[in-house]
Amino acid sequence: MSLPALQNSGVLYRRIVSQFPQDISLAFAYGSGVFKQSGTTQGQMGKNMVDFVFAVDDPVTWHTMNLLQNRKHYSFLKYLGPNQISSIQNDHGAGIYYNTLVPSNGKIIKYGVISTDSLIDDLLHWKTMYVAGRLHKPVKILIQNEDGKLRTALVGNLKSAVTASFLMLPESISEEELYHQIAGLSYSGDFRMVIGEDKSKVSNIVKDNLAHFRILYSNILQECPQVVYKPQQGKLEVDKSPEGQFTQLMALPRTLQQRITLLVDPQGKNRDVEEILLQVAQDPDCATVVQQGISSIVKSSSLTQSAKGIATAGLMKTVSYSAKKLWKMWKGGKTKSS
Repeated sequence: MSLPALQNSGVLYRRIVSQFPQDISLAFAYGSGVFKQSGTTQGQMGKNMVDFVFAVDDPVTWHTMNLLQNRKHYSFLKYLGPNQISSIQNDHGAGIYYNTLVPSNGKIIKYGVISTDSLIDDLLHWKTMYVAGRLHKPVKILIQNEDGKLRTALVGNLKSAVTASFLMLPESISEEELYHQIAGLSYSGDFRMVIGEDKSKVSNIVKDNLAHFRILYSNILQECPQVVYKPQQGKLEVDKSPEGQFTQLMALPRTLQQRITLLVDPQGKNRDVEEILLQVAQDPDCATVVQQGISSIVKSSSLTQSAKGIATAGLMKTVSYSAKKLWKMWKGGKTKSS
């Protein structure tokens, strides 16, 4: 019988990360290869691809070193050189460059490279919600430098996830319902949830990882003035008064506030964001407006990043990766219907 405590030690992941250039401000592993999901056995989990994200201060230097160390990881874009690769990373999609289906230490891995500045911007403002959304869910942090700005942004991202979820949930909720809402934020509006992902993905993530979600969010919930948190019962009472909702709307990331403003005032006649958010706070459809705002951010970034992924992965790897995703989606649907 395997020992769960040893499986999640992170040593294997750190060994994998050690094979890359080490100028990394944040490295984390995530996904179904790292955290067990409902309906997946330990054996199946061991065969799943392990996903990583590396935040780097200087993408050009990092890709220069990585092309020397791990040239085979790159598609045909390697012939363009590190400057062009960094330009593709920063200027297109969600500001992240993925190499996928890479064999390493007996595992198949995928790793994304993002600049530290782009990561902080996404964490604070939800410009794309692409990496910020992944960090709403439990991840295995492998490297984190002492950058106070990055640390503040990581905590701010979790607080924003709680705030946005409060606006979309009823007054009395369970802790599990909150985590389900939080885990689903980054999938809202993602076209891959229509074709390419298991429809039970969010439930599967939350069900077997409640303890991990609690580690991430319990301190934030205890300190949040907009909620009465009862950890022993796993219950929450959210402030749903217009005043409470206005406070929550004003605390949302800037990009989401802008998207909400655009939805309510598409002609841009009223340029006072605060005034529009006050109007939304009193609207019975407040939850729907917030949901639509989040969906509009995720939809655009998931489309552009996926289009970029065809070039960064190369055609053969894209076909292989997409086929595996469709197989998982079909299996998930089949399990649900049986």
